[in-house]
Amino acid sequence: MESVTITRETFLADRQGRTFADVVDDPEVPFKEVLDFFSDADRQRRMEEAEIHHDRAALAGVILDLEAQPAIKRFFGEIHVQRSKRLRQAIGVVVRIIMQSRGWQKTGRKGSLGVRAANTDVPSTHHNTGGLAFWFIRAERYELEEGMPFRTARERFEEQESTDTQ
Repeated sequence: MESVTITRETFLADRQGRTFADVVDDPEVPFKEVLDFFSDADRQRRMEEAEIHHDRAALAGVILDLEAQPAIKRFFGEIHVQRSKRLRQAIGVVVRIIMQSRGWQKTGRKGSLGVRAANTDVPSTHHNTGGLAFWFIRAERYELEEGMPFRTARERFEEQESTDTQ
């Protein structure tokens, strides 16, 4: 499948995207880097593969690469928690726009990406202590509009259980 190029304009044209105009317009937020990152065909393929072959959230397929981008890494590590949260939420919208453009739909479920550090009274950036991602806790799960090519382990388990009890 051809890659989806997401621009500032396509993001702001989205119903949910326009609610993040503050993120898009903030010169300190590396939003252009985020858009460039997600407009890459290989990364979009990896997001789909995370859902299809690994039964993980689409963002899980690229999260390590995303968090390693110098401008994004610097922003999450140095910027106030609330501004960081807004960028993380905007990234979720970018992922949704891309996945829907590629024939996927939201499931209404979230997939785990990390385990948040214990809350302390010390003001700091909030990162994870475990899991796949350092800055993200969870991400939306997607499924193909025409249905998934493989059944999940849970679905296969339930089928096995029903045949075992007969």
